[in-house]
Amino acid sequence: MAYNKLSTANLPDPTIDPAQGSSPADYFGIDTYTGNGGTIDSDFGFDCDLVWYKNKGRANTYHYLFDQVRGDDLPLYSNDTFSEDSQFPTYHTQSFITGGSRIVRTNGDHLNFSGDSYVAWAWKANGSGVSNTVGNIPSTVSANTESGFSIVSYTGNEVDNSTVGHGLSQTPEMIIVKSRSLVADWPVYHKDVVTTDKQYLYLDTTAGITSAVNEFWDVASISDTTFGLGDNPRTNNNTSTYIAYCFHSVEGYSKFGSYTGNDSPDGTFIYTGFSPALIVIKYVSGSAGGTKNWYVWDNARSPQNVNDNILYWNDAASEGGDSAFDIDMLSNGFKLRNAEGGVNNAAQYIYMAFAEQPFKYSNAR
Repeated sequence: MAYNKLSTANLPDPTIDPAQGSSPADYFGIDTYTGNGGTIDSDFGFDCDLVWYKNKGRANTYHYLFDQVRGDDLPLYSNDTFSEDSQFPTYHTQSFITGGSRIVRTNGDHLNFSGDSYVAWAWKANGSGVSNTVGNIPSTVSANTESGFSIVSYTGNEVDNSTVGHGLSQTPEMIIVKSRSLVADWPVYHKDVVTTDKQYLYLDTTAGITSAVNEFWDVASISDTTFGLGDNPRTNNNTSTYIAYCFHSVEGYSKFGSYTGNDSPDGTFIYTGFSPALIVIKYVSGSAGGTKNWYVWDNARSPQNVNDNILYWNDAASEGGDSAFDIDMLSNGFKLRNAEGGVNNAAQYIYMAFAEQPFKYSNAR
């Protein structure tokens, strides 16, 4: 039997392939900046369609999410239940510009305090969106089929087993939903843990996988054309408006998966097929101590291993440096370095990760 030589040249070509003129940096980017109290442009190198900001140095400053489908200057807040632009309507002026996003300071601006340190994560979809009538609920969709990401706006009908077109070419593996018009939590569907229509995670809380009385999803209708909804008001209240962020894995660029922690200082290794730029981990079930946040690491805030500079998508806290949450970002995945309950007890966790470089072209760190 013949075997290939152990060489990166013999690795399969990634879907988003630098050798063919495309790169993960064309679809996902990170900007870190220091506030100047005036105007700041975040240059991601592409026309971003979702941008997510956090003041990483000041406590009790909210996460701000803006997207092209909803339009300029309309934030949602991942760490709270507020409706669109309802909590801090005079604290920001944001617009999408060629190659990035622009922040203009206004009174009490959470996005540009002079001297404060910030991080912004950005994804490319496909502009302000087009009409989609594939499901029985019409939607406006900005979809990037190359990178497996779409932004979907729809109006609920409170009818069980409804469907919404998502514009992607594959079945979404993770869906984050937020009502724009209601004060309500952020339901999350993840393929590895949501197996019934009543199960959900919340982006804005520490809770693990939970079941509701009303159905959040119609899991059987989550397909390569639609995602399915139940009659729960957090995903499908009659006449309420919603935004959904839909993702599926793309070889060498993104990965949405799960793992079981090993409760050891020599922690679990998770293979992604690329060197990560962003990693998000959330406890979902089993025996785990500690706080069960949505933990976030990236290679812009910590360019060297070990990486312990964590933020929390569900919490307004400032960035924390905690050795209990040490991870290594490797050329082909990431490794947990401690037996910490939030990420590596003998429990089940989900993760999402986006690439710096595919494994075929990445260097060891």
